[in-house]
This record gives sequence, structure tokens and C-alpha cells, in this order.
Amino acid sequence: MLLLLACLLPQAARAADETVEITRAYIEAAEEGYRLSAAYSFDLNHGLEEALQSGIQLYFTTAIEFTRRRWYWFDEKAVVAKRTTRIAYNVLTRQYHVNVIGSVQQSFPSLDDALFFIRRPNRWVVAPRGALKVGEIYNVTLRMGMDRDYLPKPIQVNAFNNSEWRLENKKSFQYRAE
Repeated sequence: MLLLLACLLPQAARAADETVEITRAYIEAAEEGYRLSAAYSFDLNHGLEEALQSGIQLYFTTAIEFTRRRWYWFDEKAVVAKRTTRIAYNVLTRQYHVNVIGSVQQSFPSLDDALFFIRRPNRWVVAPRGALKVGEIYNVTLRMGMDRDYLPKPIQVNAFNNSEWRLENKKSFQYRAE
């Protein structure tokens, strides 16, 4: 029994390291709307790092959903927003490029610097002012992880069947609209 436990512990620890931990997530009311302030903790495993070094671009998607309970029907989806960030490595310049799709692009000299940019995104306006009813309580579901749908098709087949390519997590909390 102890031998079996000793064999399973390293695998469980490794599986825990291969997920995204959402270390901070809260909503701020601002003049332009509602902002998501979040921080994530994750590392790329050896397989993902090697794929990135080989020229495969990795995509990370953050999705947020505000729902409000209704007694007479299904829950109302008040806000659904999604943002995707791409990381790529350029072999010639030996730099990592991080691009928030439809927004900013930056270059970094090291993988750690590029991942820091993804782990600590700037405050993102997820809903305009007036999208939420003031005083109402909303259930907020935040998902963050590597989006395998953007991978090239031959790699997608392997990625959906390989646990090394699963890097995702979700967190739920409540927010009272201000």
C-alpha cells in the first residue's frame, strides 16, 4: 500500500503543477465600465516549452461570464467576454512576442518575462457602464487556460489526447454591481 502511495504522489504533484492557479480575481467599477483585476500562476511544462521553441504559437484565453439568478426562468447571462493572448518565439531575434489579440503587442528577451506579462494582465474592461443592474448580485465565472483550438490541426489531435497540453482552470465568485 505504501509503495502504491509513493508512486502516485509524484504524479499528483506534477498534475497540480500543470494547471493554472487563479491567485487573484475581482471586479472593479470604473468610469468606463467594469474591470477585471486578475493574476494567474502557472508554468509551461517541458513539452509546451519545447513546442514554443520550435515555432508553435501558444494561445491563452481568459473568459468571464456574469449571470444573474431568476426564479421564473434560466439564469440571465448579463455579460460574456473573452480575451485571447498569443505567445510566440522568434528564433532569429531570440525574443518572445506576446500579443493580446486586437490590442497590444510586446517583445521580451526571456520566457519568464513573457509569461509574467500573461500572468499579470492589465485591468481589462469586461463590461461597459450600465451593463449590470446596480445593487444586483451576479455570479461571476472566470476561466483561464491554454486554448488548444488555435493550434495547427496536426498538433490539435495530439493536444486533445495528451495531458501535457492541458493547462486551464476556473474560479467562481459573487459580485454586487456598483
